[in-house]
Amino acid sequence: MKVYMNIIFWFIAIVITILSFIYQRATGPTYPARGSVELNGRDINFRLIRSYDGADDAPVMVEVPDENIKGTFRYKRYPSYDNWSVDTLLRKGDTLVAFIPHQPAAGKVKYLITLHDSDSSVKLTDEPVIIRFRDPVPTWAIVPHVMLMFLAMVFSTRAGIEAIAKGSGIRLFTYVSLITLIFGGLIFGPIMQKFAFGEYWTGWPLGTDLTDNKTAIAFIFWVIAAIAAWKNPKHRTWVILAAIVTLIIYLVPHSLLGSEIDFTQEEYIRESLNKAGNILSD
Repeated sequence: MKVYMNIIFWFIAIVITILSFIYQRATGPTYPARGSVELNGRDINFRLIRSYDGADDAPVMVEVPDENIKGTFRYKRYPSYDNWSVDTLLRKGDTLVAFIPHQPAAGKVKYLITLHDSDSSVKLTDEPVIIRFRDPVPTWAIVPHVMLMFLAMVFSTRAGIEAIAKGSGIRLFTYVSLITLIFGGLIFGPIMQKFAFGEYWTGWPLGTDLTDNKTAIAFIFWVIAAIAAWKNPKHRTWVILAAIVTLIIYLVPHSLLGSEIDFTQEEYIRESLNKAGNILSD
């Protein structure tokens, strides 16, 4: 009976972790904006990217086989005092393509795509889509980060279940939860952040990056839980609380309030004015 219950507990922990990961990614600000619009009786599905790590302009593609349908897109840096720029979508076979000007890592651009034919027009989204640029992150940093954070959530949930069931593995699961969180969130997490945006840590007290802050909060709770479990192997309260806090944290959209260049700062305004002056002089 004990073996069966152990299998069930692990199954529950893994399912909860997978569902939380799916939800977190699907609701995050870097997940593609998907949807469908209708133009003169024709359904057009779209998938607009909101994150790009290439060194060139970011291509945004919408499959529109009907060559009578054309499109325009408006864009400007975000946040900024820039005026909207307007350009025409380019047709490449069955696809209309917009190219979002490349920005430095953590730079954002908001854009709005409109499709039209000779009779009518339609916006793909009611509000502009915001895309954030980043630098490439090597696989050797991404893979262990993702795997360790997945394991941290699995063991966190398993530790909470063990504590609720008054099992004998509370201390072990608590320690493993803390260790995987340290390596996944506090070692490989900052490494990824450094590659992508040039900074190891942008959470409190250096910034407002919610991903970094979430990791810090989870770490604090698991340190307290680990200390409590070290003093008493059957301690339950802090372990259950740490597991609940971790689950709540994992349900918060990934990359929310992440690294962002503020283009309203004087240096960027001056840069825009210089570019405008060069264009006029040419």
